[in-house]
Amino acid sequence: MNDAVCLITGVGAATGAAIARRFARDGYRVAMLARNQERLQHLQAEIDGSAAYVCDVGDLDALAKSLAAVRTTLGNPRVLVHNAVSETFATFLEADPVALERNFRVNTTALLYLARALAPDMVAAGRGSIIVTGNTASLRGVPNYALFAPTKAAQRILAQSLARDLGPKHVHVAYVTIDAAIDAPWLGERGRTRPRWLEPPASWNWSRADYFAQPHAIADEVFHIAHQHPSTWSFDHIIRPFAEKW
Repeated sequence: MNDAVCLITGVGAATGAAIARRFARDGYRVAMLARNQERLQHLQAEIDGSAAYVCDVGDLDALAKSLAAVRTTLGNPRVLVHNAVSETFATFLEADPVALERNFRVNTTALLYLARALAPDMVAAGRGSIIVTGNTASLRGVPNYALFAPTKAAQRILAQSLARDLGPKHVHVAYVTIDAAIDAPWLGERGRTRPRWLEPPASWNWSRADYFAQPHAIADEVFHIAHQHPSTWSFDHIIRPFAEKW
């Protein structure tokens, strides 16, 4: 698969990096987009066949330039994973309304730009996958997600529109809802304490692995979805740890 290119936005130290490693492991050349230059340089040195592009996907002009650079350096992506996210955790009275527009631009408008730029080549090639990583904010609103959930809901509906348009053209679009906290390196032990809602039996020796989704496992799911047989494509793909209350 050394002719295959996977473009991933929002390549941080957790899910994005794990997805990059997973696709590279199967021979993909991986284009990694993120704002943190130092982290990208470390990942590029670690992952064979990867290339780093410093880019804020909320800057649509910068995004267009990065996409052009990916094409020139690696070729046309066969797989797009839109993992970048902008989020706000506050009620509608507490948060700055400007944050809503920023979140929408990163979460939703950037997806539109990415699809417009990359989908035509996928259609021409007769194959391709667009995978969007989301969370339960796309399905329900809670008070402190007032400026975040609307943008994720719009993102999911945009992805659904893309799926219904591109599916008959042999391009698979899917939305992966991660209904969990992700075991990210920056959490530290304090951030991995048992969630308040979880009240296991006294005999249960609780482990954070019971509740936190592991980045490598998320990456395996994303890779699987990108390679589903066309007779069994999925769109809404919800994943959660076994202990998650839902």
